[in-house]
Amino acid sequence: MSAPGRVVTAAAVVFDFDGTIVDTEWPEFVTVRDEFRAHGLELELDEFRHVVGRADHPHWTQWLRDALGRDYDLDEVVQRRRVAHHRMIAEQPVRAGVVELLDRAAAAGVPVAVASSSPLDWVDRHLRERGLHRRFVAVVTRDHVVNAKPWPDLFLAAVAQLSVPPAHAVAIEDSHHGCTAAKDAGLACLVVPNPVTAGMDFSRADLVLDSLADATPGVLGLP
Repeated sequence: MSAPGRVVTAAAVVFDFDGTIVDTEWPEFVTVRDEFRAHGLELELDEFRHVVGRADHPHWTQWLRDALGRDYDLDEVVQRRRVAHHRMIAEQPVRAGVVELLDRAAAAGVPVAVASSSPLDWVDRHLRERGLHRRFVAVVTRDHVVNAKPWPDLFLAAVAQLSVPPAHAVAIEDSHHGCTAAKDAGLACLVVPNPVTAGMDFSRADLVLDSLADATPGVLGLP
């Protein structure tokens, strides 16, 4: 599946983390949805999609409180959901094609970074647990910028650390908001949706693939 546009020869590659390197989005949705259901409510996937890829939204516990119209046992709900969420996340593999692309970038001498709207401790921990942390020259998160996605700050900070002009870098994203941030920063953007983000508006993407494993040699100017 592709979208009109181009993907430049990459002098640098900047990965999103959640939903792109590891599909953390589906466990996030399922475990939050289950807490809504436990309170007799339904959280629709379309409603959840609106906030995927951005940090400037109310916490899901506030959504639940607003939907219920009353307070609830916050500690109990958060702890129950945390246990389920951590169990599901631990079972998520690195998404198809990610390691292969990292190998090709390394072989070509192309530096790679992460630009994520999640906190540094979250991203760092999951990269280390999967043996990927050393593969990235820089890991830039919402702890490092004033405005996370959909603003371009994260991508601008990432390419600055890689000493590469934005126009010579390619972002790999999974969401509309992430793609918006990358394009506004001046990067080309390759989008690989996941089950939560599939169906979003990716009209600004340079290329949309069903799997990063479909990124054939040459798509990013890599061997």
